[in-house]
Amino acid sequence: MIAKAGGYVVGPYKEPLGGHPVLLSILPIDAVEPTPFQRDLSDTHHKRLADVINKTGRFLDPIIAVLTPGGKLWTPNGRHRLEAMRRLGAKSIAALVVPDSEVAWQILALNTEKAHNLKERSLEVIRIYRNLIEEHAARPESDFTFYLEEAALVTLGVCYERVPRFGGGVYHPILRRLESFTEEPLRVAIKDHEKRAAMVLDLEQKVAAIVQKLKDRGLQSPYLRSFVVARINPLRWIKEEPAIEDVLKTMRERATKFNVEKVKPHDLAGAGGPPDEEA
Repeated sequence: MIAKAGGYVVGPYKEPLGGHPVLLSILPIDAVEPTPFQRDLSDTHHKRLADVINKTGRFLDPIIAVLTPGGKLWTPNGRHRLEAMRRLGAKSIAALVVPDSEVAWQILALNTEKAHNLKERSLEVIRIYRNLIEEHAARPESDFTFYLEEAALVTLGVCYERVPRFGGGVYHPILRRLESFTEEPLRVAIKDHEKRAAMVLDLEQKVAAIVQKLKDRGLQSPYLRSFVVARINPLRWIKEEPAIEDVLKTMRERATKFNVEKVKPHDLAGAGGPPDEEA
């Protein structure tokens, strides 16, 4: 596969922990792609990285590349280095090639430089999920807990796919408490996540309308959305864990009946949670 792509193997070796085979290789830069499910490229980061590499005049940190069942070379760890080298006009790049596509999910799950905010984490998880469906649609969702981290992130990922400016921070604690991975096949489980995401987005429209009415009344706080969601959240008074769909339905009904005229400035004094602008 490496030779077919126009690259060559410098030498094989077994990595020192598990003894798994790795190929130190030089690959044509156009033959390598980032995995389709990792965090989005940061223009600032890859431009800064290109400047550093250019100043040293050396590329000393090989990317990691995996061989996919479809015959592609993906890098789950090295996207910004790859783009930095492209920016510098490089035609080839040094890579540690691992002949096991599953390593791509493992690396993203363990990467200490992984997406740092909720939006990026959620988008990364839903992209991994959709990739898993392509290869393992019939396997139970629970088999992939390690790669997906939280069931709530799958649902929030769908929300962010549909509404990029969605503020998921206020809904994350609710979803995290009530959602869990199931034994349903991936192709079935994703439909449940998409259904719940639609319910969350419908609820958010009503919450956003309440927030705007509060602002129109002159009430100002970076936590207005958190305040509203806390007021309509029934979980504070429920000891047993209800179905997430029932909770979202109850919250929707409470949002419809929310009386903004009863909210006073001092009610917001103890409001907390993620700021409204946080995604």
